[in-house]
Amino acid sequence: MPETKTAVLVRPANIHDVIYIYDLVESYAHMGNLLPRPMSELYRHLRDFFVVVKNDKVVGCGALEIFTETLGEVRSLVVAEDQIGQGFGKKLVRYIIEEASVIGLKQIMALTYAPEFFHTLGFRTVKKDTLPEKVWGICIKCYKFNNCDETAVVIDI
Repeated sequence: MPETKTAVLVRPANIHDVIYIYDLVESYAHMGNLLPRPMSELYRHLRDFFVVVKNDKVVGCGALEIFTETLGEVRSLVVAEDQIGQGFGKKLVRYIIEEASVIGLKQIMALTYAPEFFHTLGFRTVKKDTLPEKVWGICIKCYKFNNCDETAVVIDI
């Protein structure tokens, strides 16, 4: 039997992807690994999102949120559980870094439970208080604000 080639593509999300992004984010939010994002918020921030598509199916997503003229963040990075280990998360982060570079950002950060994953892509661990745009703009609204157990990582681009 001939081997079939798997088509994998990373691209900006479109309106039809929102339901799949929502399902991916919710699956991780239920595990406590990600903050939930309501469907209405996903529609409002659609242009921030990128997806990994494998054989015409969305199997991963990630977003680039812009804080300042120099700082952006990788957010809502998720790969479907049955697709983990295939390099899709790395493809997404590399794509997001490239997009950030194209628009002129100088640094990308993330808050994560998997700092080692980001370290393999060139990120370094930093103290959260070195990222006041994130901490006082977004984190302060989080239910985990006083008990945050995520690690802050950054990469200069």
